[in-house]
Amino acid sequence: MRALILLATSLLAQDYRTWRDYGGGPHATQFTALDQINKSNVTRLEIAWRYPIGENKRYSFNPVIAGDRIFVMAAGNSIVALNASSGAPLWKWSPPAGTTAITTRGINYWESKDGRDKRLILASNHILRAIDANTGKTIDSFQVDLRLGLDRDPKLLTVLQSLSPGKIFEDLIVVGSATNQGYGSAPGDIRAFDVRTGKLVWTFHTIPRPGEFGYDGWPKDAWKAVGGANVWSEMSIDEKRGILFAPTASAKYNFYGKDRSGHNLFADSLLAIDVRTGKRLWHYQMVHHDIWDYDDSTAPKLLTVNHNGRRIDAVAQVSKQGFVWVFDRLTGQPLWPIEERKVPQTDMPGETTWPTQPFPSKPAPFARQSFTVDDLSPFLTPADRAKFRDQILSARNEGLFTPPAQRGAIQMPGNNGGANWGGAAVDPGKGLLVVVSKDLPCLLKLDKRADEVPGLSPDERYESAFGFMIASDGLSAIKPPWTTLTVYDLNSGDIKWRIPLGEVPELAARGIRNTGTHYPKLGPIVTSTGLVFTGTRDKKVRAFDIDNGKLLWEFEVPTAIEGIPAVYELNGKQYLVFCASAQVGLTPATSKPIEGEYIAFALPGKP
Repeated sequence: MRALILLATSLLAQDYRTWRDYGGGPHATQFTALDQINKSNVTRLEIAWRYPIGENKRYSFNPVIAGDRIFVMAAGNSIVALNASSGAPLWKWSPPAGTTAITTRGINYWESKDGRDKRLILASNHILRAIDANTGKTIDSFQVDLRLGLDRDPKLLTVLQSLSPGKIFEDLIVVGSATNQGYGSAPGDIRAFDVRTGKLVWTFHTIPRPGEFGYDGWPKDAWKAVGGANVWSEMSIDEKRGILFAPTASAKYNFYGKDRSGHNLFADSLLAIDVRTGKRLWHYQMVHHDIWDYDDSTAPKLLTVNHNGRRIDAVAQVSKQGFVWVFDRLTGQPLWPIEERKVPQTDMPGETTWPTQPFPSKPAPFARQSFTVDDLSPFLTPADRAKFRDQILSARNEGLFTPPAQRGAIQMPGNNGGANWGGAAVDPGKGLLVVVSKDLPCLLKLDKRADEVPGLSPDERYESAFGFMIASDGLSAIKPPWTTLTVYDLNSGDIKWRIPLGEVPELAARGIRNTGTHYPKLGPIVTSTGLVFTGTRDKKVRAFDIDNGKLLWEFEVPTAIEGIPAVYELNGKQYLVFCASAQVGLTPATSKPIEGEYIAFALPGKP
């Protein structure tokens, strides 16, 4: 038995000792088996190298490491290769002139079996491009126009590519898309291209065509006009079995769906797809006929758990609603019962909401799912408190899945709340799941659009004047904590612990702590030595004990942090790298330039 345990440990270490793709690898676990940094020495971490980005807009780039090089995004949306032990620049690639959109959260790395052909792949201005990882030169023979092949007029597809990278499997690059939020959006086809030639290998229609499974969940020929049901964020791949796990977003328009009656499969679904062929293996829809923008935006997490006396290879999906869904990776069978419950129905003219929505019986939610006057923040001014009290009492407020309304509807967690991109990590061998979540209530108020919408009659042209419920000082209307770090033991389905994550500097300066950071978009990573690392917008990097949530290490950096850190080892030394280039303060976004940098930590001394 001991030999089997040692063998399993050895295999685990081999699988998770590199950081060769966004989120750590095709598995997207945000986990490392590197064990040089542990609970006993984490307090000794010090800065090993820094690479200044210069004045730029906010970045949340997850570096990729191959060999002795680390690839990052820098000023002007350039890609820079650095020496992974010193941070010294080796080459720089700049996007084509006139680039207005580019993949900013990460990049894909591929190399041929003989190691001679090494490529970085990203999208800019809706063109999938390849960079020679050795030289930084554009590979001109590889260019894929993502606007083609969608059976829509390419000239009308002004929003398509995602800020998130795709996934590499063998000689394929699999990509989703970021369709816009409104009427007439692009369809959310998932596509795989040959990584050498750019040739299309397969397409999965998330809005089914005639004769395809799920077509009866939409109006006739909806695929010709309705968009969305896209994967704008993250995917994961079970490399051993060749299964792609893809979480999809809502169909468009987000908040009103008269023109897309039905349950709208495969929107808001977890899809298990044969990554070589594009064939559907199984699916589960988390939201029927979504009118809340409850996209599944975090990578599905692959892990193995002990369940009812058996070892099960599972996939866990966390959501904006605050739910954790856990399925058998092969069959799609939920590990705990999921109940279809009646939910509030719409009073909007022409809209038909689905009568029920699925609720997992276990695990318990990681986010608050209601917002009343009793939940108002103690930090509100009298004027803000009166405003939010009036909004809550005058709006529809019937709990989770309250439909958007002309008089307004309270949404909690908000559509920018719960778990978002990068927001979860796992220890795949121990069955532990780590979730970063945001509580940010929203008010969904529908009004008629004054302008024309092609193909829609006037009574179908509703649009949401939604807004995050944020006070005049930039803080959320709900009482803290605004951000939490939750750890689940998915062997039992129970929460191990939950704590506020980070602080608001303006409140901390007044001695007010344990609020959680405000408006985060960050990802944790987990180590085999029992550490959870995160960076936050309060300019702190932290390490927690995964067993009990105890803070073991904290370090302040000059600039706020978003996104996912990366972990790697070179010449016997383990490094931890953060991208410190986010907005500091209470406002969620700014156009003000930021002096950002990449900061690598390591233990002192030679390896």
